[in-house]
Amino acid sequence: MRYYKYLLFSLALTIPALAHSQTADTTLNLQQCIDIAIKNNLDVKKSELLLQTAKVNSNQAKEFLLPAISGQVDHSISSGRGIDPSTNTYVNQSFKSGNYNLNGDLTLFSGLQNLNNIKQTSLAYQAGKMDFQQAKDQVTISVITAYLLVLNNTELLNQVRNQLDVSKKQVERLNILEKEGANKQPSDLYDLKGTYGDNQLNVVNTVATLKGSKLSLLQILNIPYKENITLAPINAEDLAKQTSNSSDQVYDIALNQLAYVKAATLRRQSAEKGVSVAKGGLFPTVSLFGGLSTNISSSGQIAGQDVSYADQFKNNRGTNVGISLRVPILGYFQKRNKVALAKIDLQNNIYVEQTTKVQLRQNVEQAYLNMTSAYEKYNVLVEQVAAYTESFRTAEIRFNAGVLTSVDFVVAKNNLDRTKLNMINARYSVYIYNKILDYYQGKLSL
Repeated sequence: MRYYKYLLFSLALTIPALAHSQTADTTLNLQQCIDIAIKNNLDVKKSELLLQTAKVNSNQAKEFLLPAISGQVDHSISSGRGIDPSTNTYVNQSFKSGNYNLNGDLTLFSGLQNLNNIKQTSLAYQAGKMDFQQAKDQVTISVITAYLLVLNNTELLNQVRNQLDVSKKQVERLNILEKEGANKQPSDLYDLKGTYGDNQLNVVNTVATLKGSKLSLLQILNIPYKENITLAPINAEDLAKQTSNSSDQVYDIALNQLAYVKAATLRRQSAEKGVSVAKGGLFPTVSLFGGLSTNISSSGQIAGQDVSYADQFKNNRGTNVGISLRVPILGYFQKRNKVALAKIDLQNNIYVEQTTKVQLRQNVEQAYLNMTSAYEKYNVLVEQVAAYTESFRTAEIRFNAGVLTSVDFVVAKNNLDRTKLNMINARYSVYIYNKILDYYQGKLSL
């Protein structure tokens, strides 16, 4: 009996958690959508791998300043006439031998190639960070746009359903009047039925559009399509606010804040260091080297007496240290060609940086123009909705009183319906273009 009590108690604790899980699965807010999209987006993942590669290259460039140390062990069996490594004399017998070497090399000067390579790869790593941020920003703006499109279509669906409800009530009222023989104009009923059919068709089309926009959003999130997923709304008062900065101000901020502009600049700077690295190959290389070696042999003897491996290992030990100078004289002009290629790469990165800035200005100007146009359109539509609302209210009173024809009533209703739908679209357009401008300014706040 006690077991069942524990089981019921556990189920009581589990059911709310399951209910919460189901809600979380079917209701998403904007931040959750962005987090899911960034986590699942393959372009973001590839950009992260490129960033990790750039980091490894940057670390490797620093490690080139360390000395190169290597060890070598050789063991061999010889027969016939050969040189005994322990005595460096010819012997004519079979013997075993071993050589042990430990060598080190440290570059002291190589035309500053290593230092410039560190700077080059470090700048490339910083550019990789900007590329990674740009990949996330691009996904973020795509999610915001798709998310708002779903909200826009949801609000449109609510509006067309309200329009359908108004038409339905009028049709029901006229049906009652028609049965009672009190309908002054028989055509009124059929006019309103036709309008009711149009409203039904609008609902069907808007439902299909809403499902399509949900599918697009979930494809960006890279998750399976679920028709029952709902999105948390955004405060309508925040939708139609206009940005306070001018187009030039947005552009100036974008030059310093936008990730892909920073990436283009950093790559140009990295290419400049690449030219310095290539030029360093034309200079002599000075390096310090040293080594430790010893050897053993099964035929090793001193004064006719066999010597143990341990004694040979100690007695045959030798060291060397020195400095090396390598001067490039002629190497198929490879080093000069590397300099030429590095200069070409630099010029290409200069053009990429300039093109990025030109495209940025054009995109900012277009987005700003779209935003201001949508904002002006929205303000006009707000006033128009207020006017048509009053016009429709008057028309409905007069139509119900039988002093207005169905044609005039339908015209008044269609004017109000159309204007409300246009206002909803304009409001979300203002918000979307403002978010695009926020993206250019590096402040994608939600």
